[in-house]
Amino acid sequence: MTLRREDPIKTLSIDWLTVGLYFAIVFLGLLNIFAVTYEEGQSIFNVNLNSFRQLIFIAASCLVIFVILIIDRQFYETVAYIIYGLMLFVLLLVPLFGKEVGGNRAWLEMGPFSLQPSEFAKFATALAVGKFIGTIGFKMDNMKNQAILFILIGAPMILILLQKDTGTALVFTVFVVVFFREGMSPFLILVGIGAAVIFVLTLLVENHIYLYTGIVALWLAAILMGRKKVKRIVLLTLGAITIAGVILSVDYIVTEVLRPHQQNRVKALINPDADPKGFGWNVTQSKIAIGSGRFLGKGFLQGTQTKYDFVPEQSTDFIFCTIGEEHGWIGSFFTISLFVALMLRVIFLAERQKHRFARVYGYSVACIFFFHFAVNIGMTIGLFPVIGIPLPFFSYGGSSLLGFTVLLFILIKLDSHRMQVLQRL
Repeated sequence: MTLRREDPIKTLSIDWLTVGLYFAIVFLGLLNIFAVTYEEGQSIFNVNLNSFRQLIFIAASCLVIFVILIIDRQFYETVAYIIYGLMLFVLLLVPLFGKEVGGNRAWLEMGPFSLQPSEFAKFATALAVGKFIGTIGFKMDNMKNQAILFILIGAPMILILLQKDTGTALVFTVFVVVFFREGMSPFLILVGIGAAVIFVLTLLVENHIYLYTGIVALWLAAILMGRKKVKRIVLLTLGAITIAGVILSVDYIVTEVLRPHQQNRVKALINPDADPKGFGWNVTQSKIAIGSGRFLGKGFLQGTQTKYDFVPEQSTDFIFCTIGEEHGWIGSFFTISLFVALMLRVIFLAERQKHRFARVYGYSVACIFFFHFAVNIGMTIGLFPVIGIPLPFFSYGGSSLLGFTVLLFILIKLDSHRMQVLQRL
């Protein structure tokens, strides 16, 4: 009797809708990268253009996708900690041997190519977090477990901060949302939102005496409206002192901790018109490019802001400007809709998982995508400071495209075996 080997790809229950959304976004990104550097008579296959190099990255990503899909599902959970440990080791090497680009020492040279390990640290951390939370007997309300989780996301953050890449380091804060989904108290999220609001208010209000007066007034009102218990008064007092401390620390952080170009990004967020030819140039030109597209846009390859290099880093951080200028509101809406559809689909995939490891990993993917999507587009229209993070699958860059591809297709691989799990764990 002859035994017939089954094709591992054919036996998978692949979510082709997610795959289709992925390739649609990648294709649109390629066209817009080509539009940024296009000159009359040039072809997308011109070896001197970023679009041709992006084609090579796309081909490499397709190979990576094939490898991910043929590897056994259990592999990703079994070696999650090993992958995470190796990635921490590589991140440790970057500040020592890395190449500095744009003020960040975040790249390792590998022959003719440069690799940005921080892009791959995202999926490695997502695997480690999923592995730990998926452990039998894990309880989110255990303080020791919470401490370990914050160490898991804090270690790569610190190593990436050593590379002077604050934007990428901030991405890891979104794992707190995953912890909340798995049962952590929302108290930390509320504290984080409150601290962010206070930070922004401190930057916007020049005379801080108004803020201190408001704190004292709220403190007195809270005490008078409640019962005059000693414990309540002590807690309210400590809270007021903490808020005052945050306000006092803002000036120190902005002037002493942040580097000059980071200070300028904060200033540009508060008032980009204060120095439109200096620190406000990027955001000002970005908004001009997007606004000039109006409803229907100027047409593919017809963007003047794009063609004459008014917007810096337009192939990477400010790639969304090209959409706004050449394809207008319609093109922007279509692009945003694709990203929203992809993120909603990822959440759907995560929620239908029966295995906790796969569910946690899925929500990690959704949160990472959302942070990049919201901040990247937000900074092009002046809603967020320019922190230099790419738009997933859209911005030019091999490390970015490969990192996000691995992140997404590991989830697709895990989801393809969901029917093999008999009950929700």
